[in-house]
Amino acid sequence: MKDGEPLAGRLLAWFEAHGRKDLPWQQRPTPYRVWVSEIMLQQTRVQTVIPYYRRFMESFPDVVRLADAGSDEVLHHWSGLGYYARARNLQRAAILVRDRYGGRLP
Repeated sequence: MKDGEPLAGRLLAWFEAHGRKDLPWQQRPTPYRVWVSEIMLQQTRVQTVIPYYRRFMESFPDVVRLADAGSDEVLHHWSGLGYYARARNLQRAAILVRDRYGGRLP
């Protein structure tokens, strides 16, 4: 560890040299896209999440579409990822964001 160099700077330098930059949620990142990816990635491998994430974004490209969808449709798109409470809670949160914040993540 170099004395005086902030940890954040060292981490950013490491990521620049070694980090992955080709993940779908890193392309055209928005708060919504990153949020969905973070929920999907909980206890699930990156390579497993990628195809589910792409299909999910095709069907639910924004908070309002997710909030407006039927719960069965959301669970169908989540099928295979497991931990279905994540999908239910994600949709519940999307409904709150739609209703309280006009569909914009605060």
